[in-house]
Amino acid sequence: MPNQTNEPVDEDDYIDIDDTGPEGLKGADGGYAWEEEYKRSWDVIQEDASGSIQSSIMGINDQRKRKRRLRDTAVIRRGIIRHVVLVVDQSENMAARDILPSRIQASLTLLEHFVGEFFDQNPISQLMVVGTKDRLAEKLTDLSGNPMDHIGSLRDKTNRDLAGEPSLQNALELGMHALKRAPTHGSREILCMFGSLTTCDPGDIEQTLEALKAAEVRVSMVHLAAEVHVFKRICTATGGTFAVVVDDDNMKDALFENIPPPPIVNDKATSDMIQMGFSIKANGFDVPTPCVCHHKLSFTGFVCPRCKSKVCSLPTDCDVCGLPLVSAPHLARSYHHLFPEENYKEANADALPVDVSGCFGCGAAWSTVGGSSNIGGIAGSAVSAVQSTAEAVGHSGGSGRFQCPRCRHEFCLECDIFVHETLHNCPGCV
Repeated sequence: MPNQTNEPVDEDDYIDIDDTGPEGLKGADGGYAWEEEYKRSWDVIQEDASGSIQSSIMGINDQRKRKRRLRDTAVIRRGIIRHVVLVVDQSENMAARDILPSRIQASLTLLEHFVGEFFDQNPISQLMVVGTKDRLAEKLTDLSGNPMDHIGSLRDKTNRDLAGEPSLQNALELGMHALKRAPTHGSREILCMFGSLTTCDPGDIEQTLEALKAAEVRVSMVHLAAEVHVFKRICTATGGTFAVVVDDDNMKDALFENIPPPPIVNDKATSDMIQMGFSIKANGFDVPTPCVCHHKLSFTGFVCPRCKSKVCSLPTDCDVCGLPLVSAPHLARSYHHLFPEENYKEANADALPVDVSGCFGCGAAWSTVGGSSNIGGIAGSAVSAVQSTAEAVGHSGGSGRFQCPRCRHEFCLECDIFVHETLHNCPGCV
């Protein structure tokens, strides 16, 4: 732009990029601009004095475990009865081998573990599996509380055939249609496992987004490739989460984050009394009788207290009268989401009592070596290498002893994770 004033201009105000040289392209940290977001991930793996990288791997695994143990334990309103539609991408993009052995095989294997863990922590919830390929969406299983039906569908070899492009709109419409019949006292969720960067839809997906918000359906997605704007915007607008997979461990963490029930933020959610039947297991059949769920002959089963029909397993809904059939342990396991166990606090190495010889949970002895705990009989040199590696990647090893804030008993890291992810009750408090 020409100088419109007659004031003289100093020659120093002119900057010629060619005259600055390579040094003028460097940022504040001394690196070039195109290198600022580049991370040398291979520098994290370091060899110890003996030339082994085992200590570095142990240090990285220890970091991941410490990250998993820090969970939100706030007592908030959550729905323990969930209705979830699981959408699986079956397009040609899932044949890529950036995740071994392939995207589809790794996804289906991980989804099998997800279904088992989902019903273990949400026993009175229901799940439905939907596949999308060739610009269509297909219902693989009905909305039910039997995990074996869903796992069997994921193991079916015909569901591993990939073709065409996926259709997110058709999958959302199919899932939303199934969730409209769900009762208002339960949450409505759609969880997508996608690997395609495109979606071939028959109509305007904006109308589908408005319908999802009107039906109060929460959409979450785990993507195996990259962040797609329309996918993330649907998840954000409906109150869900969107995650991009980095590696195999991150893929499992991102998927399993959807196992705990989400908080209820809708003021329209009702709190009605629900009728449930506590079925009694019957073993005294002289002849095999058919069940009403699969129409298979068997000598054992659970009898509905209302219509006296027989079902194979619990929890489920009676196909004759529609009564939800559960057992007392199922209800007890559902309540740990409402009252989660408090996070243990890492004890200071200097303030640790000397009379405690080992972990209260597993009984493994420990000894403090350079500020790091010797858990399970690890050699002192290996522990020191773990600590040095952890400090190299920006994390201190700590004492390795975690204390319950109520009973003051101390646990190792493995027991800490086991208590909060599996037991959901402190052994010292009970």
